[in-house]
Amino acid sequence: MGALVTLDLPSDSPLSELPWIITFGPLGDDEWEPVVCGPYERPHALALAEALVADDELMAVVEPLIPAVSVDQIRGEIAAAQLAAADETVQVERADLYGDYEDTIDEEELAAEDDHATGPLPVPDVAELRAGFARIAAQLTGG
Repeated sequence: MGALVTLDLPSDSPLSELPWIITFGPLGDDEWEPVVCGPYERPHALALAEALVADDELMAVVEPLIPAVSVDQIRGEIAAAQLAAADETVQVERADLYGDYEDTIDEEELAAEDDHATGPLPVPDVAELRAGFARIAAQLTGG
């Protein structure tokens, strides 16, 4: 079984309406280049990622595709990512002071936070995905 990583969003988050991508990568010792798929509507991206990580030793990261319309906006996104990576490095270094990360996880709390506690989402068929692509295209083009 693989691992799925995504943002925990409130139901009314405007990020939910953005197109989403899935990045699949190795989980474990395998070494291969990650594969990026999408864009999809968020429910479709989650369902596809869940279906694949359920059967294979994969890591799937489901994240919004943020349309940038200027160089400054892209630079801002890059700066934010660099800042987040620096923060994460500091947090990991601090975590090393207290032992392994796995020792600090409350499994019951994580299970309670799971968006899909009732089971995985149904995998969308080709027609549903194509309809989602059309809605994303209309959204991005203002149509």
